[in-house]
Amino acid sequence: MSHDHADMLWRAEAVERVLDVRETALARLGVEPVPLDEIAGRVLAEPVVAQHDEPPHSYATMDGFAFDATEDYPFEVVDREVFPEDDPGEIGPGEAARIATGAPVPRGANAVLKVEEGVVEGDQLTGADLDPGTYVYERGSNVAAGDRLFEAGERLSPKDAILLRDLGVEEVDVRERFSAGVLATGTEIHEGTISDLDSPMLAGLAESWGHDAVFEGSVPDDYETVEARVAELADTHDVVVTTGGTSVGKKDYAIRVLDALGDVRFHRVRVRPGKPIAVADLPDYDATAFAIPGKPVGAHVITSLVARPFFTGRTDLPTVGATLTHDVGLGPEGFEYAIPVTLADGEATPLGHVDSPLSVYEDTFDPSVLSSSTRATRADGFVLTQSELAADANVRVVPYPAVE
Repeated sequence: MSHDHADMLWRAEAVERVLDVRETALARLGVEPVPLDEIAGRVLAEPVVAQHDEPPHSYATMDGFAFDATEDYPFEVVDREVFPEDDPGEIGPGEAARIATGAPVPRGANAVLKVEEGVVEGDQLTGADLDPGTYVYERGSNVAAGDRLFEAGERLSPKDAILLRDLGVEEVDVRERFSAGVLATGTEIHEGTISDLDSPMLAGLAESWGHDAVFEGSVPDDYETVEARVAELADTHDVVVTTGGTSVGKKDYAIRVLDALGDVRFHRVRVRPGKPIAVADLPDYDATAFAIPGKPVGAHVITSLVARPFFTGRTDLPTVGATLTHDVGLGPEGFEYAIPVTLADGEATPLGHVDSPLSVYEDTFDPSVLSSSTRATRADGFVLTQSELAADANVRVVPYPAVE
């Protein structure tokens, strides 16, 4: 494999390749029906198309009087009131009907006068001038028959049950959840010399994104052992997530193994920390593999930015605005830097700056050391930037809950 830095991708291109791999991976999954109270985090197997107009009738949004607003006052109030459960019937020219909120508007009416704005003397109604459509939820204004409302591959949320139920849908066909096997690599982890800090976090991310994850232990830095174990897990799981061994050192075998077992779609993204991530399609095993770098904070950053779209289909990065408290210089150009910050009273303090509770760098952001600092996980979010930042600058912070 080539390891020229020119082969590195910008994050946007890496995510596009991940989404392409996701499409292939989703097609490998089985399909199952689920009721609407179980759709949260599930991925639609088929698009949802409206079969009829919604609402099927025009409805009143206020208590009042329904009539044709193109006509002039006074209106004759007919001797009946329309309620939500009623067939609204029809009113003739110059007539008005009392109507309750949520009731279907009688045929011949196109507006509702609020009850407190109308004056009835005898059976004659007068009141404010209205335009057609006033206080009317018009037929088909929400959904028209034939509207394509959900796409195959879309990840559903609890609020989607509102529209689906309104369409008359009681259950939807969804893809089975991905089964992810998480494997730690490295002799030092396998022999217990150092703790495996990455695997619980990576399994937790996959679970939080709506899938099933299993920690499958560790392997030492031995090529044949790593290859055999990855192949075994690819036979068992839809996704294999390895941690460690993603660089180009003598004992970094993860990328070489993925290259031997399948098609490495990319290796290294122009994001620091977390640069040496790789994604591979393993068609002989009907599986996908992510090789995640071993430094825990960098592993979390790059997994959240690059692997999250695979599991969720989402590429958005919600942000909150804040004012930066310190200057932050950057290292080499040609990278996007993820700078951890804490948030308080509208201010973002770089966690790792010498004036923060974690003193790692003074002027220039140090992703290498910070990527290994477990205390950096106490940040509230991170700022993505390709340019140096100045104190008092307005920045956009990606809160960690937004990507987890």
